[in-house]
Amino acid sequence: MSAITSPLKPDAKKVVATALQGTLVDMLDLSLLSKQAHWNVIGHNFRSLHLQLDEIVAAAREHADSVAERAVALGINPDGRSVTLAKATELSQLETGYINDGKVVAAMTDILGFIVGRMRERVLDTDEPDPVTQDLLISITQSMEMYHWMMEAQR
Repeated sequence: MSAITSPLKPDAKKVVATALQGTLVDMLDLSLLSKQAHWNVIGHNFRSLHLQLDEIVAAAREHADSVAERAVALGINPDGRSVTLAKATELSQLETGYINDGKVVAAMTDILGFIVGRMRERVLDTDEPDPVTQDLLISITQSMEMYHWMMEAQR
């Protein structure tokens, strides 16, 4: 059985693996939470939020794929299984049932803000061990900051 070799030294690989796996979990859970809100949002701003949440889902899924593929390229095995997400996620979870549009905006603003904070930490953590991964994380952070701003502006 062959494995993918890594251009990174073991210590650098460990730091990068932690950053990439954490980002993968955040992006996958964000996609699930956004879809849950998309299905259950109600209120005067239903239509615009319904569409906006689908944009977030698409971005989160695309970022998750980029992160997982970056991990594999570095000889790191990404883990996007539901059992891993359930154990590892630190994102606030949404209530069940219909959710008023104002509560969706508040919850998603908080979730996206939390992700932005974590992404900024990961950007700093990967500066030395792998600037290429850092560049990917910067791009994802920029995207998450945009969605955070757009959601927060509706508060």
